[in-house]
Amino acid sequence: MDSGHPVVRRLTGLISERGPISVADFMEIALGDPDGGYYAPRDPFGVDGDFTTAPEISQMFGELIGLWCADTWQRIGAPEAFALIELGPGRGTLMADALRAMASAPDCLTAARIHLVENSPTLRDAQKQKLHAHDVTWHERLPAPGDTSLGSLPAIFVANEFLDALPVRQFVKTGDAWCERLVAHDRAADVFAFTPTGTAIPGGPNADRLLADADEGDIFEESPAVISVAGDIAAHIAAHGGAALFVDYGHRRTAIGETLQAVRQHRPIDPLEAPGMSDLTAHVDFQRVAEVAGDHGLRSLGPLDQGAFLQRLGIRERADILRQKADDRQSRDLNAALTRLIGSSEMGTLFKVMALSEQRIELLAGFDSLS
Repeated sequence: MDSGHPVVRRLTGLISERGPISVADFMEIALGDPDGGYYAPRDPFGVDGDFTTAPEISQMFGELIGLWCADTWQRIGAPEAFALIELGPGRGTLMADALRAMASAPDCLTAARIHLVENSPTLRDAQKQKLHAHDVTWHERLPAPGDTSLGSLPAIFVANEFLDALPVRQFVKTGDAWCERLVAHDRAADVFAFTPTGTAIPGGPNADRLLADADEGDIFEESPAVISVAGDIAAHIAAHGGAALFVDYGHRRTAIGETLQAVRQHRPIDPLEAPGMSDLTAHVDFQRVAEVAGDHGLRSLGPLDQGAFLQRLGIRERADILRQKADDRQSRDLNAALTRLIGSSEMGTLFKVMALSEQRIELLAGFDSLS
């Protein structure tokens, strides 16, 4: 562990002052600290970074998301103006590809008011370069319900690998209760380590249901941040209309198990080993997202496997079109990208897709039936 890193210094100081902290607090500081958090100073994408997301694998991904947005715009009534909001837009690649595809529906593109939710100065600069031809409004965080920056516009929200980066709390089955798991600092070894609080926490319907099936020492994760973001999105759609699309890895139903993970230079490492220098994520509980949407009177669709969703949108047909102008090397790269996006041993089944919409919208593109 790099004891001189600003995030490590902040964490050790905070633990020294307050005692062990929650896993959620550890994640929030490790990822978002303005003086050294993981996303503050770096571009983490690609071969030279720590991971690669679907938009960086192939233009087809962003193009199909753009066509999905255009189709959804039609289904919500083709409003003269709507907010197109991407959360965690990375380098801006997905949005750039989506807008290029949306040009095939010029009225939709004209109606779109583009908003990007990004708190990394480095990534925001990359987005400005990629999207220089478009009028874009940036936000450091998702505007809360009633925020005047979005006004009363209907909105289409897109979040690819955003929810998984939001902090989670962890709870350990201890006797007949869930006790919160905390992060302590072992001064002698100069390492961070997990420790339970020994204090039972109030359960909820899902926590109580899982408690009966859990073994001693089992871990249950919950993300108040995911619930908050999903609630803000659902509240806006309920009040002003629109839809949302989430693409991420996670559980179809709330489940027991530790999913917190860290990646550095494309390799998994201990989540507590290098705060501020490694990416931290946890699997998304899609059941909780659907429940929050239902609390706001919305319809939830999915989750579907990413591979099935992209094939329903026509990714194979799009690949055939691109091959017509590709040389041999480009064709091989295209085939590799297609396999990575939809293959059952690649991202095709690991990643899930969920949509939220107003109740009056019965179906959205890619979702064959209500679920």
